[in-house]
Amino acid sequence: MKDFIKVKEVYFRYDEPEEGESSDFALEGIELSIAKGEFVAIVGHNGSGKSTLAKHFNSLYLPTTGDVIVDGMNTKDDDRLFDIRKKVGLVLQNPDNQIVAGIVEEDVAFGCENLGIPPKEIRKRVDEALRAVDMYEYRKHSPDKLSGGQKQRVAIAGIIAMEPECIVLDEPTAMLDPQGRDEVISTVMKLNKERGITIILITHYMEEAVLADRVVMIDSGKVFTEGTPREVFSKVELLKQHRLDVPQATELNHKLRGCGFDLPDCVLNEEECAEALYELLQGSRKENKREKNKQK
Repeated sequence: MKDFIKVKEVYFRYDEPEEGESSDFALEGIELSIAKGEFVAIVGHNGSGKSTLAKHFNSLYLPTTGDVIVDGMNTKDDDRLFDIRKKVGLVLQNPDNQIVAGIVEEDVAFGCENLGIPPKEIRKRVDEALRAVDMYEYRKHSPDKLSGGQKQRVAIAGIIAMEPECIVLDEPTAMLDPQGRDEVISTVMKLNKERGITIILITHYMEEAVLADRVVMIDSGKVFTEGTPREVFSKVELLKQHRLDVPQATELNHKLRGCGFDLPDCVLNEEECAEALYELLQGSRKENKREKNKQK
């Protein structure tokens, strides 16, 4: 797959140090490629630099040194800022920070209006975007009357209506209850699989990260490991060294393996864990039966 976003040796700090002082970098030497149509989860604990990196993908932040290339365009090029932000949409953690209108469909239309899109085309895009996130029936509602998960889906619809090729979601479920989280993640996966939109999900929920095509782990502004979810979450001890958890099913499997039980190297969810335990118990029963037959 063709690289859509390329991060080249990026260093970033928020403030330039005064003479004689030093200033820590929030990002240190980040190298990362994201393919068109890929679903990538970027994971790290609070303060690790993951949200800082997210804001580089659509030029909200610019590297102190290094480059971020979006579909061949350097984010440092002021003349391409508009084009880059049409390509890459950003969904923030708190949906209330992105909702600006008193009616759902008006809010979804806001970004398109700023792009100067004709009213007839805006109407078509708004309806399609709301249907894509299963919020069309709420189009005449006030956002204030919606749940957190519904608000976040409206915020996502506003980005979809602008027809970006990539959506960056900066901890979009952090303020939501479990149902709201499920609604938002289901929407994100649907957009990726059915529409081919490149998804970059910034999260600290490991159960969300396992759904991605690839997981990138960040600590202290650096990428310390990346790979498929199974490759990354098989490194339980390494993740713990960086103060990161793993999915509960993965943790249980890891502990049982440490106790000598013959289980897979890594399981990612409850279904895989249940299947592995079932196979283990079935094997034990067969072994016990053979032993009893020998004794007879």
